Amino acid sequence: QGCVQKYIVKNYFYYYLFKFSAALGEEIFYITFLPFTYWNIDHSVSRRMIIIWSIVMYIGQVSKDILKWPRPLSPPVVKLEMRTDAEYGMPSTHAMAATAISFSFLIATMNQYKYPFELGLVAAFVFSTLVCLSRLYTGMHTVLDVIGGALISAVLLVLLYPAWDMIDHLLLTSPFCPLLSIVVPLVLCYNYPKLDYYSPTRGDTTTILGAGAGATVGFWLNNQYAVPAYTSKNFQLGFPLITSKIVVVVLVRFFVGIFVVLLTRQLMKSVVLGMLGYRYKFPIGDLEARRRLEVEVPYKFITYSSVGFSATVIVPLLHELLGLM
Repeated sequence: QGCVQKYIVKNYFYYYLFKFSAALGEEIFYITFLPFTYWNIDHSVSRRMIIIWSIVMYIGQVSKDILKWPRPLSPPVVKLEMRTDAEYGMPSTHAMAATAISFSFLIATMNQYKYPFELGLVAAFVFSTLVCLSRLYTGMHTVLDVIGGALISAVLLVLLYPAWDMIDHLLLTSPFCPLLSIVVPLVLCYNYPKLDYYSPTRGDTTTILGAGAGATVGFWLNNQYAVPAYTSKNFQLGFPLITSKIVVVVLVRFFVGIFVVLLTRQLMKSVVLGMLGYRYKFPIGDLEARRRLEVEVPYKFITYSSVGFSATVIVPLLHELLGLM
């Protein structure tokens, strides 16, 4: 592990297509697309996507460390990514996330907006397929890993869909929502399956659950003290209303929001790591210390719950202050 293989790219179209497609299942996509949906399209759609994404990814990550199926042997495959090579392979969480996000977006919007259902279905299928194929091209998963991940995600969507509205209503109105949104994910993170060696799966899972927890608390606060979710005042862009002026506003909202989100992540990362370093007596740059349970979980959970909270509460307030609502 950690040995970079030499390879020659013979088809740059496929190389860049699948490298880009692989990025659609990573943090850079989550931290842009999910907030973008909340700021510019529809709050209810974003809420459902974030909850589904959190549940699906937790189950996928835990399944990897329970099943312990190895990734493809190299050689014969050439691995184009090294960070996730320490993880197990089955199921592919890229495939799970792509399937969950694309089809939950389709299901959540098909009855709210006027667009050809066939077009939405094709878009969801193409998106998820590209991400799935990228995992084969980059040498990170077998065909079985990818198919298993997509099928698990599809089953979870089918099982969760009937309870979407009930879950959404409880998360917005229950007085216990803020407490449970923090306590339950933290318990899951601290009781994550233990491995004989370090794997980034626990840290990635903590990142996802932290972001989901912060966003959920933000949803609840917005519903209680800002704009109730079930009123006509709840912001919705809507596909038929897109004009050149709206496009400019959308882009400004997005870049302002991303700046705040990235600033929050960097600030909280530095503050939390500094406090934990002082508590456990290690320098911030000590990678091994940052991988310890008592450091990794609070560091990533607090950092990314702050990111989720900032995206759902602080950024909309800033948008309103700047006259972008």
